[in-house]
Amino acid sequence: MTILSINPGSVTGLTEQEAAILQDLLSLYAYHMTRNEEKQKYYEGKISLADVNLGIALPKGLSGLEIGCAWGAKCVDVLAARSMFDGFVAQDGTDVPEIQQLVRDNNLLAEYMKAAKDELKFGCSFGTLSRDEKIGCKIRFHSPQTAAARWDGNRGQIAYGMAIINVAPLDSAPEVLMPSTIYLYLSDWVIVLHRAGDSNWSDAPDWSAEWTAERHPNKMGRPLMEPLVWSATSAKPLGRSRIKEPIRRLIDGYVRTLANASIGLEFSTAPQKYILGVTDEQFDQLSADKFHQYVGAMLAATTNPETGEKPTFGQLTQGSITPHVEMLRILATQFSAATGLPVTDTGVVNTANPTSSDAILAQTQTLVSMAEELNAGNGNALRTIALMALAVSRESTLEELSEEDQDIVAHFKNPAMPSVAVTADAAIKIASSRQGFASTDTFLEMIGFDQADIRRIRAQEQLARGRAVLEEMGI
Repeated sequence: MTILSINPGSVTGLTEQEAAILQDLLSLYAYHMTRNEEKQKYYEGKISLADVNLGIALPKGLSGLEIGCAWGAKCVDVLAARSMFDGFVAQDGTDVPEIQQLVRDNNLLAEYMKAAKDELKFGCSFGTLSRDEKIGCKIRFHSPQTAAARWDGNRGQIAYGMAIINVAPLDSAPEVLMPSTIYLYLSDWVIVLHRAGDSNWSDAPDWSAEWTAERHPNKMGRPLMEPLVWSATSAKPLGRSRIKEPIRRLIDGYVRTLANASIGLEFSTAPQKYILGVTDEQFDQLSADKFHQYVGAMLAATTNPETGEKPTFGQLTQGSITPHVEMLRILATQFSAATGLPVTDTGVVNTANPTSSDAILAQTQTLVSMAEELNAGNGNALRTIALMALAVSRESTLEELSEEDQDIVAHFKNPAMPSVAVTADAAIKIASSRQGFASTDTFLEMIGFDQADIRRIRAQEQLARGRAVLEEMGI
């Protein structure tokens, strides 16, 4: 949990208008903090029975029972895994060396995967940029747990935003993080807020410690902050989470049903037995060690001398977990319909009537469509980030970039994730009808080679051609 303890009016170096902007962003951050923590809890699968108990079947004494559920992470990670960012290409299909260098220096391919998960988890994530003397431009991604922004509906972009850059835990409470550096992104400035004495925190930090502002000019005419948004609407331009309210309620039902099934299985393992017509001494002996009587191979009792009755042994009908399993299947089907995931991804499978491979493939079409939608939106955001990074690196504006620079597009791998055999067959068929296709890098990618293999193949082909030329020349 991150705690912000800033009085915007007391930050040295901020104007009155900038202090009001900072206050607005702090209010936004605080407003969404509880909801974001709840989404994070469901993503991690840390749902207790106290959160889901209806007070009917589950005893209150078992509220500490832990039932793991990966459905929250599943609905995020499976879709994010199909959004595979592969860099930028120019209009002519070639790489742009300067932009590709920025991609490598910022490890953008790996960082994008983290940002995509945060985007799906919370509804959006934010890409921010800052000038860096070594690599030209530093690109960072932030989740709504470490950033906040106000949307400008007129311009269709962020009006202003902030991001927590550095934090440090308290010694007495490691789960509490105290920010030390915050970036404030405005249309004409990037303001770096530093907390005084942040390296000397103790168990009792000074909540009134002074914050100072360090100003850096922004030539872009817009904040150096771009959102990656999932499932945006007119009412919610910064997106909606994949782990929204209906999904969380289905997860609650899963945890509750599995807890009931676990308790029912315990009673099925040790079924209730009864014995009638025993003496007081026999009753005391049986009650003294119930477990021994349960696991014993033989249970003996004499006739009751007081009544002359012979003891009667019996066992109550065992409960069945079948209704619980059926309920899990219902919940899994609803979860599949709500998230677009195949039912098999929920871990609940109908073994009596297994799903065919064709049916499973058909179920993934919804997920592929979602991944294509995700790639389309994120592709535009990544292009904007790349162009701003290029401008920041050159210390120019977006308008000063050339048409060739602005023609770049973000490239993603096929979200359908076809097998190598399928893509290789398609590549060979295309090569047979399109002359020269077999000599392209795209052909080699389709038949299963990655970029490292393609470079080795090209280098060895060039070496072989060189040797052949030398042999023809008699050298």
